[in-house]
Amino acid sequence: MNDDTIRLVTIGRILRRRWRLLAVLAVAGALFGYGTSVLLLPPRYTAEASVLLPGQWEERELLTQVDIATSSAVVDRAAAALKWGVDGAALQKDVTAKADDGNIIKVSGTADTPERAQRLSDQLAQQFVTFATRIAGGSTDPAADTATEALRKQVAETNRRITDLADSADPGQTVEGVQARTELEGLRTGLQDAMKKLEEANPASAKASMVVMGPAPRPTGAAAPTRMQLIVAGALLFFVLAVVGHLAAARVSRRLRTEPEIAAALGSPFLGTVDVPGERHGHRPERDGSRGRLRRLLGIDVRWDVPAPQRSGDEAERRIRYRRVCARLRDQLPAPRRLLVVVPEGDEVARLAAGQLVAEATGDPQLRVVEVSVDRPIVPDRDTESGALAVLSAGNWTAAELAGIAEACADGGHELVGVVVAGTVRTRPTETADRLSDDATLTFAVHGHATGDPA
Repeated sequence: MNDDTIRLVTIGRILRRRWRLLAVLAVAGALFGYGTSVLLLPPRYTAEASVLLPGQWEERELLTQVDIATSSAVVDRAAAALKWGVDGAALQKDVTAKADDGNIIKVSGTADTPERAQRLSDQLAQQFVTFATRIAGGSTDPAADTATEALRKQVAETNRRITDLADSADPGQTVEGVQARTELEGLRTGLQDAMKKLEEANPASAKASMVVMGPAPRPTGAAAPTRMQLIVAGALLFFVLAVVGHLAAARVSRRLRTEPEIAAALGSPFLGTVDVPGERHGHRPERDGSRGRLRRLLGIDVRWDVPAPQRSGDEAERRIRYRRVCARLRDQLPAPRRLLVVVPEGDEVARLAAGQLVAEATGDPQLRVVEVSVDRPIVPDRDTESGALAVLSAGNWTAAELAGIAEACADGGHELVGVVVAGTVRTRPTETADRLSDDATLTFAVHGHATGDPA
């Protein structure tokens, strides 16, 4: 898998063969998300109040009002009015504002309870309206103040003249009365124009009349991220990390998978491959501790990074492979042919293959099976053996581990005469019961030879 691209079939193989481990890790991630929601990110609630700005407002003016709503001046006043024992700087991170359609400014407050969130939002809206109105009501432009004052004097003078003319107008239908009333109407028109100009000269007075559109609704649910979102996110995070971890481990794995690589690491010729039915894998009681039971429970005792076993022929076809290996050994070694069959400790497939090989040899060559630890490989000293035969499965051992086994054989005076690679296959469901009983006999023979007794 070092040079292969990651394909969907690889992901599917991980899901099929590691689903128990992935499920456990997903539950652990959910617990992690729950703990995060309790300890680091407790539930928070957000309430929102709306403030209406009458009149015509440009977009940049609305953005200015948004900045004012969350300014330190407004937030400080809201903090002082709430009397929660926190200053405006502490509340600054809990308040937001945005401009909505229809000249509406929505201010939001976030707190640890729905009631506090509602109070914070309402108080922030009130303080915003008060502060914005006060700013809009005051003017710092002298020219504008002078023009406004002149217009106000014109309005007052016009009102006085209207009053005088009304008092002196002839209530009859004389020409003077008609003229007086005509002049009075003209003055009223002038007054209306003056008032209109006054309003146009000071538009901020109209814009200053902001209105809070009712109290903020009390929130019924927590703000994001909610506790459920954190739980789901934790489970998904752990699940994805587990899958990525499997892919990364397979990508950087240095375990040898091909027969030429294995033979080169051991420095011995490759003699052939043999098949072991997958149903014959067993667990030896002496090696079943709490760690082994946990591995089987999580499903990590089965390799995921190797293809599924292919369906093989019947028992007779599988035994032909073993007989061919024995024939090559007879052709290669002079009589008497006694060999030490070296099997890496923990390689169950190779152990079963070695037992089958002993059964098929029928004493020629004479084979004695020993299991060697890959951590500290020690091979018995040479007695009457003509050499050693390595039997192992592919994809389980690195080049360094196999080199250690080869060195141990050399230290014991054994020359490696060949390498046999064992692989698992699926048996046909139509195999006869007597052949299955033969398999059981062969498995018993392997246990006998694993103790180091001569074949």
